[in-house]
Amino acid sequence: MKNYTSELLEQWDREYIWHPFTQMQEYIKDSPLVVERGEGSYLIDIEGKRYLDGVSSLWVTVHGHNKKDLNSAIEEQLNKIAHSTLLGLANVPSILLAKKLVEITPPGLNKVFYSDSGSTAVEIALKIAFQYWKQKDGGAFSKKIRYISMGEAYHGDTIGSVSVGGMEMFHDIFRPLLFDCVHVPAPYCYRCPLGLAKPSCGMACAQAVEEVMAKSHHEIAAMIIEPLVQGAAGMIVAPEGYLRRVRELCSRYNILLIADEVAVGFGRTGKMFACEHEGVTPDLMCLAKGITGGYLPLAATLATYEVYQAFLGTHSECKTFFHGHTYTGNPVACSAALANIKLIEEERIIGGLGEKISFLEQGLKRFIGLAHVGDIRQKGLMAGIELVKNKGTKEPYLWEDNIGHKVIMEARKNGLVIRPLGNVIVLMPLLSMSIPELDRVLDITYHSIAKITG
Repeated sequence: MKNYTSELLEQWDREYIWHPFTQMQEYIKDSPLVVERGEGSYLIDIEGKRYLDGVSSLWVTVHGHNKKDLNSAIEEQLNKIAHSTLLGLANVPSILLAKKLVEITPPGLNKVFYSDSGSTAVEIALKIAFQYWKQKDGGAFSKKIRYISMGEAYHGDTIGSVSVGGMEMFHDIFRPLLFDCVHVPAPYCYRCPLGLAKPSCGMACAQAVEEVMAKSHHEIAAMIIEPLVQGAAGMIVAPEGYLRRVRELCSRYNILLIADEVAVGFGRTGKMFACEHEGVTPDLMCLAKGITGGYLPLAATLATYEVYQAFLGTHSECKTFFHGHTYTGNPVACSAALANIKLIEEERIIGGLGEKISFLEQGLKRFIGLAHVGDIRQKGLMAGIELVKNKGTKEPYLWEDNIGHKVIMEARKNGLVIRPLGNVIVLMPLLSMSIPELDRVLDITYHSIAKITG
């Protein structure tokens, strides 16, 4: 690629690109960080400055940047074929990956439907659940057309996934476009609507779910949940037992359970999949983000054979799942995913996370002493540090204070890339990040919060 000057690249970035989740009127006032390459835990900009990647490039990078094994797997597949459709055809990497996903996910999930992002994986799960009930037992359950989802949930940005989302700031403007959904309260701890503050209150928090199901199960097709951690809500960690209880209720009331493991899958919570912590098998599971180690867009929606069987029939019965994507099961992306999973297993990544998780937990305790840190939430290598105006009352900063953005910009000056979720500073280190690097992430974040909040 031609060597363009940094000034020209920055100018063209401002002139031509519309960045996601970014207020462009404010963005263009600053000099953009233009990433040119990566090495291990670091992003390197066009001036050669190095930044620790504190959010795994939006929660996707597993083994670090420019990993030789992943590069080689992609190069090897490119020398064979870059893409062929999965509509009525098959390709080798997609077959091998589907088999592997069935082997490593919770038992009972044995059919894989590919797509290209977390949003589309969720969209597919919602459509499968809807059509499943339309076709099961000759349409005897055709009234089951609604969904239960969590308050403050985030499942993506396509219309279906937004409909089951619960983040007003992101979604409220699109309300006229969305289908109706039943929202139940998010299982908070320190802000628990039941007044509880114990990590073992899963049964009590699920009470609202049971009330909805008992009353409306005849019209509920599925419940969708982010297992253990609601990521975009600000790293809200569910109490112990909540997920297991939701699974029990779905089974009792004949409702499908959709587990959105897009953010929490592939080691983020300390196990390969979050559902493993409570021995849960959902009816449908959505995977993306870490599936390729952060290299290429790929997603998968896994289903049980019971769900899949409802779509089998003759051509004339029109039971086919009429859904697909041009790049479904892309061979290069599937090859990257296979290499990613192989590395996770060979390098025993999951088994080695315990020390890093403990180090992060201990390091975060220091933040409680900061005057404007109201709460710290962590599960595995996912953490959220909530900033408040008043520590005693938990009074939040206002949206216009833009406190989270100010903190992450201060961190950037000191060589760390992180992102806020409103007033919550998110830390999502690479699974491969070393203890000294993790210590540096914590140190920069601590001093950035201290300086900006005074």
